[in-house]
Amino acid sequence: MAEAATIARPYAEAVFGLAEKAGAFAPWLERLAIMARVAAHPEMRSCISNPNLGAKPLYDLFMELCREDFPADARNFVRVLIANDRLTLLPQIHEQFIELKNELEGVVEAEIRTAFPLDNAQINGLVADISRRLKRRVQPRVAVDKELIGGVRITAGDEVIDGSVRGKLEEMAASLKA
Repeated sequence: MAEAATIARPYAEAVFGLAEKAGAFAPWLERLAIMARVAAHPEMRSCISNPNLGAKPLYDLFMELCREDFPADARNFVRVLIANDRLTLLPQIHEQFIELKNELEGVVEAEIRTAFPLDNAQINGLVADISRRLKRRVQPRVAVDKELIGGVRITAGDEVIDGSVRGKLEEMAASLKA
């Protein structure tokens, strides 16, 4: 949903600015993760969209469900989101905060999908190769995907490296149709 991501961006940038100024990326990352989980819950989403629930009761409910004693800046952030009817954007705000933090630290998240489980040495080799290619540190997420048939498919940001058998078969099928 590009629209939600676009709307969430200024909020993510504002929180990122607060965290950067305070040198508190880890606490904000944790707070946003908690807030995002609460805001994404189906029952909470129904409360957020309920026009009969005012800003104060919604705030009280949300903070109660977070079960954390957030500092004033975090509580004020929740109030701003509620006032602007943007509380449902917390999952996107959390994701964008992570992206901004990774960009600042020169880190890229890479999804590595393989047809078969990889051992640590193979994963480390792939991570080293991807790091050299992208000139950034790589934070891998590895998943087994039997549909690949064989090989590996790597997605890092907007770059895709498809070395899977399935990808090669699809390329061949496309070239035969042309």
